[in-house]
Amino acid sequence: MRKILAIESSCDETACAIVSEDLNVLSSVVSSQIDVHSSFGGVVPEIASRMHVEAISLVIKQALKEANLEVSDVDAIAYTIGPGLIGCLHIGGIAAKSLAYFYNKPLIGVHHLKGHIFINELIEELKYPLLSLVVSGGHTELVYVKDDMHFEIIGTTHDDAIGESYDKVARLMDLQYPGGPKIDKLAKEGKPHYTLTSPKVDNYDFSFSGLKSSCLQLKQRLDRNNEELVIEDLAYAFQETALKQLINKTKLAIENYDVKQFILAGGVAANSRLRELVQEEIKIPYILPPLKYCTDNATMIALAGFHNLRNNKFADYDSESKASLAIDSSNY
Repeated sequence: MRKILAIESSCDETACAIVSEDLNVLSSVVSSQIDVHSSFGGVVPEIASRMHVEAISLVIKQALKEANLEVSDVDAIAYTIGPGLIGCLHIGGIAAKSLAYFYNKPLIGVHHLKGHIFINELIEELKYPLLSLVVSGGHTELVYVKDDMHFEIIGTTHDDAIGESYDKVARLMDLQYPGGPKIDKLAKEGKPHYTLTSPKVDNYDFSFSGLKSSCLQLKQRLDRNNEELVIEDLAYAFQETALKQLINKTKLAIENYDVKQFILAGGVAANSRLRELVQEEIKIPYILPPLKYCTDNATMIALAGFHNLRNNKFADYDSESKASLAIDSSNY
């Protein structure tokens, strides 16, 4: 049974996992920087890169210890080649290339978003063609997946990613970073009190900048009138408006594409209300990813890595990490 050691370092998590080809997660270690970046209201790339340097060796050693393996026991080394913060990607890439070179192992570059999609294999087998909604702090995309090697972006955001809009609205409400979980929690206590504008965009694309502006204008109007802002109600209004846009575009794509399955993927896939809406509104078979693997982790990089391994798609020692890397034009 082949095994992959995978490394993820695209943003503010340093992670290493060892997974066998039968999808047995032998170890999965994540070192999060969230407590450090929360005081800045978002991820600071220079700090993130420096913290990856400090953590990467310890995380790899811990993953090997938990799996009771040596690097020589694995069959390939996988790592996130992009997209992400370029300094952070370089740290994981250097570590992976060093291990692959020293132990003479195949090197596999993995597209970060493919990892988020393939983590759903831990729930059940993927059925192609499928549609995936990838939602995170940096991405909002509807992806048509013909098979495990062919991906087509059919819808994307015109401005902010959904997770980014959550963080910006959270700052407006004086909530600490990251804003997504806090707004999700507050919205459970909110009432349908405020009305916000949802931007109109064509086809399967999204837009959240106007929604953020609508929240700001509401707050400014209440301030001028010396009225109190009920943050629970604003959280409710924002979340319902934003998530309904995601669901409505997804339903439209399902109507027009012949897909066998729908998959939710990415950090925002942990949002409790979004998961409820998928269960209520999506009428074809769907998969909701495991909550513990919604945010960045190396297990997802290993799972995606197996698809590249089986299709003989490898990286070279001079393969460049890419801050911007479209899922439908990537060789990884």
